[in-house]
Amino acid sequence: MFTLTTPSRRLFIASALACATGLVQAQAPADYPSRPVTVIVPFAPGGSVDSAARLVLQSLSERLKQNFVVENVAGASGTIGTQRAARATADGYTLLFAVASPINVAPLVKPSIVRYDALKDFAPVATVASSPFVLIGSPQLGANSTNEVLAMARQAPGKLNYGTDGVGTSMHLAAEIIKLAGGVDIQHVPFRNGPQVLTDLAAGRIELAVMPLSLAQPFIADNRVKAYGVTSQKRWDALPELPALAETPGLQAVDVDSWYGLLAPTGTPAPIVAKLASAMGETLADPALAARMQTAGLKPLFVERDAFAQLLQRERENLAAAVKAAAIQPE
Repeated sequence: MFTLTTPSRRLFIASALACATGLVQAQAPADYPSRPVTVIVPFAPGGSVDSAARLVLQSLSERLKQNFVVENVAGASGTIGTQRAARATADGYTLLFAVASPINVAPLVKPSIVRYDALKDFAPVATVASSPFVLIGSPQLGANSTNEVLAMARQAPGKLNYGTDGVGTSMHLAAEIIKLAGGVDIQHVPFRNGPQVLTDLAAGRIELAVMPLSLAQPFIADNRVKAYGVTSQKRWDALPELPALAETPGLQAVDVDSWYGLLAPTGTPAPIVAKLASAMGETLADPALAARMQTAGLKPLFVERDAFAQLLQRERENLAAAVKAAAIQPE
């Protein structure tokens, strides 16, 4: 969820199951899922979204006693895989494991590559996790705190650079929000994926990066990169020694968390969506899974169906305001 203000956070959980007509109920097999379910991850293997999907879906497979198989369909900021999922048969056997980039960022920043209406072509099932982004730096960079990064950037506008996984992604927009709040000019260097950014940052080929904490955490733990702060309003429980960027004067308004969620093509029978949401809620309540997620830089987040749809709508509005404020020109 992207904001430029500091609203209180609440966990929105839908209070009632969606009403289903007798016809829709008849179309929903009682033994669903009776065969493996394909879950499209619209990013490359090994990235933060792929890792989160595999972690959560393994537990969901065990609960529903059926395989939920990841299919990586990468490209174009996640929009290629998202388009494939949007056009899939709406029978519950093809789902999308998504984040904000292809759902709410790309339609605003790169509308020319989007061939779907994310708010109409998908039925939200449930969010599964949240994670902040983190501002990190090369070991060779002289700055040892966020304050020093900002001071360096102000002394030499446009000299520093930062890497993300591409133009028009959540990481790109999060970085622009940081720049806007700090009033600094730092040049964007887009990469094909997050692991490439981390490799180049650790080697000193770029100076800064904004990455999902879940992806950057091993590099931080091994001191291969410098960690300056997380983009959430408060410190992250798993890394309490790492400041929040909002603790830095001038960045108090930075409040950016990323969500990971499961969506189904619009038209998927409501009882199937309800069963998936219920099973996901039970899955995320497992303390063992929560512990594994924390190790991976994730926090369980369960927001189901109607409340998830409302979250996406609010996020789209907040992102549109952020894009305008940062003067990002749509491509």
